[in-house]
Amino acid sequence: EEIITTFQSRFGRQEWLKPYTSQTLKELPSMNIKNIHIISPGFSADCLETLEELEKENREYFEKAGGKKYKYIPCLNDNPLHISMMMGLIQKHTQGWEI
Repeated sequence: EEIITTFQSRFGRQEWLKPYTSQTLKELPSMNIKNIHIISPGFSADCLETLEELEKENREYFEKAGGKKYKYIPCLNDNPLHISMMMGLIQKHTQGWEI
């Protein structure tokens, strides 16, 4: 099992962080990596941009390059445990604040 870190959401004229997700997904099948799980840990909830890029666009790049299995792991979104964890963090880090 291998973990590969990539960066997405390029915009503007300046170079973005590398390696690019789209380019990496196009290359993986030629490296005999044909089954992947993909996750976006930078978000706690899925947004339309993430779903469009990771769930659809990048899946197409991977499959057209010869990839067989592409599994997008969704964010925690409105999972009750996620909400509880976020509430705990907020409560812990706002103790003593004057309102």
